[in-house]
Amino acid sequence: MKITDEIKSRIAAAIVADRENYPSDNKHAVSLGISASVYNSIKKGSWERQVSDANWVGMARRLGVVLRHEMAWNAAETPTWVFITEQLALCQESGLSAILCDIPNIGKSFTARAYAKSHKNAVYIDCSQVKTKLKLVRKIAKEFGVGSYGRYSDIYEDLVEYLRTIDTPLVILDEAGDLQYEAFLELKALWNATERCCGWYMMGADGLRAKIDRNVECLKVGYAEMLSRFGDTFSRVTPEDEKERQKFLKAQAAIVAKVNAPAGTNIIQIVSVSDGGLRRVYTEIEKIKKMQ
Repeated sequence: MKITDEIKSRIAAAIVADRENYPSDNKHAVSLGISASVYNSIKKGSWERQVSDANWVGMARRLGVVLRHEMAWNAAETPTWVFITEQLALCQESGLSAILCDIPNIGKSFTARAYAKSHKNAVYIDCSQVKTKLKLVRKIAKEFGVGSYGRYSDIYEDLVEYLRTIDTPLVILDEAGDLQYEAFLELKALWNATERCCGWYMMGADGLRAKIDRNVECLKVGYAEMLSRFGDTFSRVTPEDEKERQKFLKAQAAIVAKVNAPAGTNIIQIVSVSDGGLRRVYTEIEKIKKMQ
């Protein structure tokens, strides 16, 4: 697709907003995957013939800027939003670690991404995209603006040193159940090297809990130690009881629909059709807006 001037302007605005989360232009440029000279051109607004379309696309993906027309979506303070935000803040402020395992489609990832965007020294990692040890550590380093190219041992040491020197860093590991075994072991090593200096927050669906419990029971090296470092327990937002969980999900769906649906929309109908699933709520509201 063609990267228009309007799209470039939106990406540039997102870069300005994201800059507040980094201590320097150079580290921000590293996190965006661009050179210091390219970053400087964008900062000055003189990007014509200076920034490639590949760079624009990469930065848009990193910053969550939508390239095609999509419906605007407002954050709603659902119970999931409040619970996860409070846990993330506690982990970041106190250098603690925790694991959240809950059902899909309740807003876990949306909340975590929003938190990382609005808090300095907090990064969001989608582990489904970086399943191996090498990719995971390089990705964490890049998100913090630490060099992610060169020898792995150097990247690891530079990352550890940086996490130990900056104020209250936080690493959010979403879809953590997708990580390969060596990546789990490396997380334990990173935790050991940054104990009380860095907060860690692991998220996933119920499969993550099953994976950890199974490997702890089988005495697989590293899993019991990892669970211990992350608090020896699994947090959960939704109720265990099926009936109570359905009430919870529908109440959440209603909160989200009220914030995002056009005036006069039948909220009860949206909640009924979606059965509490937030992705379906989005789809139903999108249908309504297209018909207007």
